[in-house]
Amino acid sequence: MALEPIQYLLGAFSGALVGFVLGLVGGGGSILAVPLMVYLVRVPQPHVAIGTSALAVAANAAMGLVSHHRIGNVKWRCAALFAVAGIVGAAIGSTLGKAFDGQKLLFLFALVMIVVGVLMLRRRAHTGNAGVRLGRDNALKLLLFGFGAGLFSGFFGIGGGFLIVPGLIAATGMPMLNAVGSSLVAVTAFGLTTAANYALSGLVDWPLAGLFIAGGFLGSMAGTRAAKRLSGGGHLSTVFAALIFLVAAYMLWKTGLAV
Repeated sequence: MALEPIQYLLGAFSGALVGFVLGLVGGGGSILAVPLMVYLVRVPQPHVAIGTSALAVAANAAMGLVSHHRIGNVKWRCAALFAVAGIVGAAIGSTLGKAFDGQKLLFLFALVMIVVGVLMLRRRAHTGNAGVRLGRDNALKLLLFGFGAGLFSGFFGIGGGFLIVPGLIAATGMPMLNAVGSSLVAVTAFGLTTAANYALSGLVDWPLAGLFIAGGFLGSMAGTRAAKRLSGGGHLSTVFAALIFLVAAYMLWKTGLAV
């Protein structure tokens, strides 16, 4: 069912907002994509909102990946193994998510948002080993963490960067900056896998996804510029965590009335 023109405009605005937040505070901003699709754009089916968001998040992550690759932040071999295992998990997770009641899925999504908010508040610097490489000592860990992160990401239709970054660090001991850059390989792969699975069931609104992606591109440039001008990144993360808590509370209230 086609949306109204105003809904597509709101989709572009939502994409710009998510892109701006991503540029401003880094990972975690994509968690806002689904609630914006449901409650601002008012996509009538939660599953369509999730499938469309997954595609948009994958595209935004791919754009970010190009930037991180240029400055050498991506550990490609480690990231690729993590992503391959995660694609299997994302395929299984997204299949389970499609079969789950839409309102109950949004309720669980709101609980996940609270966890993300807490992790944003607890974010700490990590030194790590910049010379880490793929080897026998970390291959199995990468496979296990990758599968788990992909399963979770696919089920909720989110990028899952808040899980992927610590998963890469736990598996390899790489520095935070490398984990953030490398995580975008997995976020892109998981998002595309989830979106493809939802698209097979007709649960992706392609025009809306295109506008969301275009808005995200413009918003990310503005957010990156703003981040360079503002000091106190920790304060920005705190403000963003508070926003996540507010949105999660609203989602819990709305879904609680619906189920």
